[in-house]
Amino acid sequence: MNITSIAKQVQVNMPFHLLLEQYFPLVLENRLNPEIGFDCFALDTYGTEDYREAARILSGAGVRVTFHAPFYDLRPGALDYTVRDATIRRIQQVFDLVPIFHPLSVVCHAAFDRRYYVSREEDWIENSITTWAPFVREAAELGTVLMLENVYEDRPRELKLLMEGLGYGPHVGICFDTGHWNAFSDAPLREWMDSLADHIGELHLHDNHGSRDEHLPVGAGTFSFGEFFTMLAERGRKPIVTVEPHRPEDLRKTLEYIAGMDLLPPGMTI
Repeated sequence: MNITSIAKQVQVNMPFHLLLEQYFPLVLENRLNPEIGFDCFALDTYGTEDYREAARILSGAGVRVTFHAPFYDLRPGALDYTVRDATIRRIQQVFDLVPIFHPLSVVCHAAFDRRYYVSREEDWIENSITTWAPFVREAAELGTVLMLENVYEDRPRELKLLMEGLGYGPHVGICFDTGHWNAFSDAPLREWMDSLADHIGELHLHDNHGSRDEHLPVGAGTFSFGEFFTMLAERGRKPIVTVEPHRPEDLRKTLEYIAGMDLLPPGMTI
């Protein structure tokens, strides 16, 4: 499979402001499927007409869209209700854009960090369920899926308990981030797969050398992509696949590696 075919199968992460200011020609020429990142700066800068025009262009190009919600400073499981309320209001701004773009999914950081919530893990789980449950219902009403992504989680336990508390279902799932796992997890990949693989609905693919979140092209670090995709295949998982290059040249390197390793079997994406 060549990189053109791979590009049509995957989503490509790109911030909204870069999509508008720089990458629309690249997206339209190559028919890339964007995962649009909405950070706090974009949400405070652009208005409804900007979003409607962008959605019109993407719809006319016939490409698939997914969302990445803001995450700077946000704590959906915060012990402080005022902080949690601010988090909910910011994430709601992205859900308000779902009827405009009709994304397949909305990726949000679950945001558990053991170093921060030391000895308060159960409180974090309870508060997170309270935060996310209304968004799961809203996702169902809007015809999309809330995907909760691992970042600093060092083991799968908290995400598994959070998913159990949300009742699983077709409108909530896990977005498994390979780079975050490689940099921050203490638990082996097999443990994560045994706990969460049946609920993985999206992947974020990037790489590093295991010590920090470098966002290298796929295959440029130490994550075992072959082993990982074998585990997914064993469980019959066919999630949305999103690549997260930080530079245009890294996109090509990532697509070339995926094609060369034949990582995506037919039907791996929607």
